[in-house]
Amino acid sequence: MAKTKRRDSETAVDSDSIEKVIQIRRVTKVVKGGKKLSFRAVVVVGNGKGSVGVGVGKSNEVVGAIQKAISDAKKSQIDVPLVGTTIPHPIRSKLGAGKVMLKPAPQGSGVIAGGSIRAVLEASGLKDVVGKSLGSDSPLNNARATVTALTSLRTIEDIAAIRGKSNDDVIKVVKAKQA
Repeated sequence: MAKTKRRDSETAVDSDSIEKVIQIRRVTKVVKGGKKLSFRAVVVVGNGKGSVGVGVGKSNEVVGAIQKAISDAKKSQIDVPLVGTTIPHPIRSKLGAGKVMLKPAPQGSGVIAGGSIRAVLEASGLKDVVGKSLGSDSPLNNARATVTALTSLRTIEDIAAIRGKSNDDVIKVVKAKQA
C-alpha cells in the first residue's frame, strides 16, 4: 500500500489572515470546437478572531481560480459572535441541500467536525465546537450552510437589545425554559 502525502492547504498571507482551500475541481464546458477545461476553487478566509467568509473562483489555471476564490471570500466575510472559545447556543441551518448542525462544546474539546465545516469553524477562530453535516456531501453547500448558521447566532446581549430588556431578564427566561 502506497503512502499518500497530505498537502497542507492552509496558508497565511497576512499576519492575521487564514486561508484554507476546501476543494479544487476540474470542470469542462462543451463548446462547438470540443471541450473547454477550467478549474473551480472553493476557499475559506478568516482572521481567527471571529470573522470568516467562503468564496468560489473559476479560471483556466488552478492558481487563478484560488486567487479569485480568496478575493470572493474576503468580500463575503461575516462576523461571528464568540463566547469565549465556542458559540452561544446550538443551531441548525440549511442552505440548498446542505444541512448543518452546530453545538457549543466544553473548553478543551477542540473542533469536532469534518471537511468544509471544520475549515470554516477553524478559520473563524472557534476552538471548542461540535459540527455535523446532515444533508449534502457537497463541500461548497456545507461551507455556505455553516456560514449561514454562524450568521444566525445571537448572544444574550443581542437578544436583550432586540427585546429592550436587561441581560439579567433574558438570562432568567432562558434558565426558566431549561428547567
